[in-house]
Amino acid sequence: MSIIQRDYLEPRKEPAFPRDLAVLIARRAQALATQFEERAISQMVFDARRRLRDGMDAAEIARQLGL
Repeated sequence: MSIIQRDYLEPRKEPAFPRDLAVLIARRAQALATQFEERAISQMVFDARRRLRDGMDAAEIARQLGL
């Protein structure tokens, strides 16, 4: 904090966040989340099938996947 008082300056005001931009950001975030979820599910199924093929018990696979 500065020792000099600057009362002559008007306080800075944050501009309002454009609603249209917020909607676009939310839509993009939703699309990215959906894409990530699909990839995660595919990878988990792939890994589980591989472990089952290797002879691992389904309960152990579920425990390791945190299910």
